[in-house]
Formats: sequence, C-alpha cells, structure tokens
Amino acid sequence: MHRLLVVDDDIDIRSLLAEQLGRAGYQVSTAGAGAEMRRVLEREHIDLIVLDLNLPREDGLTLCRDLRARSSTPVIMLTARSEPIDRVLGLEMGADDYLAKPFEPRELLARIRNVLRRTEALPANLEPLSIRRARFSDWTFDLEHRHLVDPDGRVVVLSGAEFRLLRVFVAHANKVLSREQLVSLSSGRNYEAQDRAIDLQVSRLRQKLGEAGSLVKTVRNEGYVFATAVGLE
Repeated sequence: MHRLLVVDDDIDIRSLLAEQLGRAGYQVSTAGAGAEMRRVLEREHIDLIVLDLNLPREDGLTLCRDLRARSSTPVIMLTARSEPIDRVLGLEMGADDYLAKPFEPRELLARIRNVLRRTEALPANLEPLSIRRARFSDWTFDLEHRHLVDPDGRVVVLSGAEFRLLRVFVAHANKVLSREQLVSLSSGRNYEAQDRAIDLQVSRLRQKLGEAGSLVKTVRNEGYVFATAVGLE
C-alpha cells in the first residue's frame, strides 16, 4: 500500500484529502508546514507528496527545491494561483505534476496514480543512484549542497532542471539515453515527441559547462550521451 503525505496549511483541505485518498486505498499522513513535513519524512517512508505552494514561512517552491536536493520522492504541487509562470517554476523546482485550486479530488487521484505508475515503471537499470558527489574532467558536482564547481574552483549556478539533468548524466555516464529516458529520469513525466524542452535543457547545460559542454554528445536518432569518465562518491 502506498503512503502519501499531504502538506497544506488549511486543516479542512488536509482532512478532506486524507479521507478521500484513504478511501481510495492509500495510507495518508498530513502536515501543515515545512517543519512538520520534515518530521514526517524522518520517521516514515513516503511514496508521494501532495504539496501546497502557498505555505507559511517556507513556501512550496522552497520545500520542493530542498526535497529534490536529497530525494527523488514524487511531488504533486497544489496552488490557488493558476498563472503559467507558477506552473513553470513548480516544475523547474522539481515537481512531477501541478494542479490548480479549486480542483476535483478525482482529478488529483488520477494524477497521483499516473505519477506513481510512471515512477515505478522506470527500467531497473536506469533507477536513480544514491550519489553524494561526482567528479569529471576536473569538475566537481556536489549533489548534497547542489554545487557545480569548475576546474578553477568557481561555483557554476544551475537551475533546478539543469541540476536534475546533470545528475542523470553523471549517474549514467557513457550510456546513450533517449529523450524519453532523460525526461523520465529527470522529471518523472511522460515525453511527448513534439516537446523539445529536453533539447533546450541540454543546450543550456552545455553552455554552463563551457568547454566541457562537448562531453554531452548528440547521438543521431537515439538521444544523448555524457561521454567521459565519472568518479562517484
């Protein structure tokens, strides 16, 4: 049985979702803020987090970014705002899906099922590795502190999407990855052939890597490969 965590400062919404998701067969824990969410994560194994964007003190974007620095637990973000930029920011920070309030609980249930199905369908040989640090071509990629350091010791700032993409590349160095696999591994979402967002993310990552950007090679009709020796810690 999957265990879900609902994080929302509205006690009525928490109670409603806990009841309805419980009836759907899930075990549900709840939290009203970031500190409480962390306590739940420390004591329980959680398969998916339903996270409200507008939380007191620490908002959902900040919490999602911090979660992604140390965990691949799927996140569905809820928000009362429906502006496209909010959705983009949520996905950039690592959310797997996004739902605007007010919403139909059955739609949330369908999205939970889809995200869990995509996550669990990941090929065994492509499951994310537990990595704290990676070194390649005199670069250091510190996944614990989200730092990418160039050969001269300068910190290169990465967006959430660039961080997750580089994490995939270093974990599967010298292995050709299709666009579909890159999207699944970095975001958990389905790849659509007409969506070239992953190509744009690869291009931006190459720019951040400077001369080392040539290590990310295009394999015609197949995808991309991070062609270098990588030391993992």
